Amino acid sequence: MSSRGELRSRALLAACAGLLLSLGFEPVAFAWLLPVAVAAFVLTTRGLTARRGFVIGLCFGACFYFTHIFWMRAVGIPAWIALSTLETLFYGLAGGLSAVLQRHRLWPLWFAAAWTAVEVWRSSWPLGGMPWGRLAFGVVDTPMAESLPYAGAVGVTFLVALLGALLAWVVAGPVAKEGGRGIAALCLTAVLALVALPALLPWTAHADGHLTVAAVQGDVPGNGDDILYDFRQVTQNHVDATVDLAQRVEAGEASRPDLVLWPENSTAIDPFRDTETNEGIWAASSAIGVPILVGAIVDGGPGQVLNQGIVWDPQTGAGDRYTKWHPVPFGEYIPMRSLFMKYNFFDRLRDVSRDMLSGTRTEPLDVGGVKVADAICFDIAYDDGLTAQLRNGAQLLVVQSSQATFIHTDQTDQQFAITRLRAMETGRWVAVATTNGVSGLIAPDGHVIATADKRTRAVLEARLGLTSQLTPAVRIGPWTGRVAGGLTVLGVALVLLPYRRRRSQDTGPQAPVADEQHEELSTVGG
Repeated sequence: MSSRGELRSRALLAACAGLLLSLGFEPVAFAWLLPVAVAAFVLTTRGLTARRGFVIGLCFGACFYFTHIFWMRAVGIPAWIALSTLETLFYGLAGGLSAVLQRHRLWPLWFAAAWTAVEVWRSSWPLGGMPWGRLAFGVVDTPMAESLPYAGAVGVTFLVALLGALLAWVVAGPVAKEGGRGIAALCLTAVLALVALPALLPWTAHADGHLTVAAVQGDVPGNGDDILYDFRQVTQNHVDATVDLAQRVEAGEASRPDLVLWPENSTAIDPFRDTETNEGIWAASSAIGVPILVGAIVDGGPGQVLNQGIVWDPQTGAGDRYTKWHPVPFGEYIPMRSLFMKYNFFDRLRDVSRDMLSGTRTEPLDVGGVKVADAICFDIAYDDGLTAQLRNGAQLLVVQSSQATFIHTDQTDQQFAITRLRAMETGRWVAVATTNGVSGLIAPDGHVIATADKRTRAVLEARLGLTSQLTPAVRIGPWTGRVAGGLTVLGVALVLLPYRRRRSQDTGPQAPVADEQHEELSTVGG
């Protein structure tokens, strides 16, 4: 087969592997496909130059990411194409690194570190990053999920990538300086044993106290996918559901909660400036007689807005506030607004009339003396805000989300799976309130205590545990990703530096060989 023919075959196989990886996540969620897809990625980049590895990585990444976030079309097809294309570039980088790192005898370790480092990088950059599609986000219903409290999402990604690399080594067979299939199988068995260890010693969350939480899903009028279609009715739905709960409490049909949780965008207008909204919140709060964590859009400076969770006390009104850490680019704010608005690159940019500011709060909210960590919508997929609040004593985790835009897509199921993963990783009970799905109450082992059907009005109530324990994953924090980055640099150095040393020494008949090696190695990064 010609070189071009072989590259086309590899590209096709990589594309199929990318599609295979997408099946490891919701809505299909065949998690055992994750290491298989990674193994295929390794094999299709094996023995290539970095430049060709980059091309193969692009084929893999495009087929995976365009499929995985197909739901982004709900925002706009140009946004779906732009975001998927951007993330595809990171898989191209991973392909180039894979091709280079497989030249070292310890390549499975270096490859797993490189995959993890690239994943951490793309989850935080550019424009705040996009964490969707992290390998760990697919393991919540597998035995590997038991590793989450110990290794965290980043560490579990490393383990899945390492399993995929070792599986590829078993399939590929012996190569010079690597050892045969027997050694590969032995290493694979050892890692599987390591992964199984947390299942034998599972993390157990011990409750220091309890808090009865009522999560309200008020529903969205009309087709359900436009929160602004009748935003006042959305607020009224949550007021009515809370008042109904208060009446059932008075009738002895329900327990009085300690906290009522409303979702993001339960009021899409500033409750401090809009009289009708303010009166509605006061009516609900007075009726139930306990704090409500209200999800509100609050005016910022000129042309700016804040997405906040506000603790609303029935006696004193608005208290502690959490501001969303990770607003969505082009959905909640427009970077380089003058440029993008001038040329109107995306369909719905006109709808984003004000830019949402990012929050910086690291302290948990104070709800009647209980420390509560908040995450608003996409915040749940990022590591930083949650880790900060938990390290500062958060005893309970709540998620406020407006899923209306994506209610007819698979995004809602993907985000709920991520939320379950966070419950396991942090060892916390979690309450999730959304405008119209998926709302739920989750135990620290990922078990769903209660959930509501999509596009319905519902109130989920349960007595949730409070704990101040920090899992090893939370204690480690960002260091797992930093170590992965360091190992990647070390692996690349171990491949490149010996070559440079040999090249400086090579003379005579061996020079053409060195030149040939230089041609291959010089393609790193391009």
